[in-house]
Amino acid sequence: MKAVVYTQYGPPEVLHLTDLPKPIPKDNEVLIKVYATTAHVGDTRMRSFSVPREMWLFARLYLGVFKPRRKVLGMELAGEVEAVGKDVTRFKPGDPVFASTSSVNFGGYAEYKCMPEDGMLLIKPDNLTYEEAAAAPTGAFTALRCLRKANIQPGQKVLIYGASGSVGTYAVQLAKQHFGANVTGVCSSTHLELVKSLGANAVVDYTHEDFTERGETYDVIFDAVGKLSPAKGQQALKPTGIYLNVMADSGRGESIEELLAVKKLIVEGKLRPVIDRCYPLEQIVEAHRYVDQGHKKGHVVIRVTPNAARGRTT
Repeated sequence: MKAVVYTQYGPPEVLHLTDLPKPIPKDNEVLIKVYATTAHVGDTRMRSFSVPREMWLFARLYLGVFKPRRKVLGMELAGEVEAVGKDVTRFKPGDPVFASTSSVNFGGYAEYKCMPEDGMLLIKPDNLTYEEAAAAPTGAFTALRCLRKANIQPGQKVLIYGASGSVGTYAVQLAKQHFGANVTGVCSSTHLELVKSLGANAVVDYTHEDFTERGETYDVIFDAVGKLSPAKGQQALKPTGIYLNVMADSGRGESIEELLAVKKLIVEGKLRPVIDRCYPLEQIVEAHRYVDQGHKKGHVVIRVTPNAARGRTT
């Protein structure tokens, strides 16, 4: 099977396309034909080993001290079940699925991936294409996990800093559509209309205006990109307000309950993935270069299999 691997840390050019043996599912696993994955910021950080200083030792031990231990990146995917192990009961060949692969050594940058049936794997929502579904898992449940910590009440004022990114685009939708908040999104001038279209009541162009100097205060401020200092973020908080930072408040680990909640919101029309660009697997280096620029809106999708946009039925 075709797969993109990396054997050393570094710039996008360390990624290269190669052939690997097609995996065989164990008794409790499903074999997924991967149609789409993403150039996730987590993938780019692992590739370049650009991690926060406080996580350096843990990351080295987990990812590999001298070279990568897990050679195939890809933190999320969507595709079709091709085969199942003899003990699998929840899935069958032909099922359209989407998944987070963070707890199973990644692997979305390949034509096939085996996953346990009780992993972070669900039937794909009918109202998403495979490309959209590949962009649905991690950003959405990260945003949901963080915002739940604030116990947001209808009508409260919520500011999302980094509102046009992968987590931010979901956070704007969740704060508005799910929690019923009055939402202000902070982003660059080129993304203002996008953030408005996601439901933001107001938008602030950070390239021309400092939101802390507007005289507005908020019940919740959520830094969805981890670039706002806590001291600055708290300047615009109400006395009882809550400051959240995606790097500190997203926690570790995954839960299928969170992915189920995300799927329910997608089916109900309260969440939709935002896709900036799509690249074929053969252009993975170009995709990582683009993500490294730090200006993407929503997600960058990788088409692992041609015609990956199949699968929307509504």
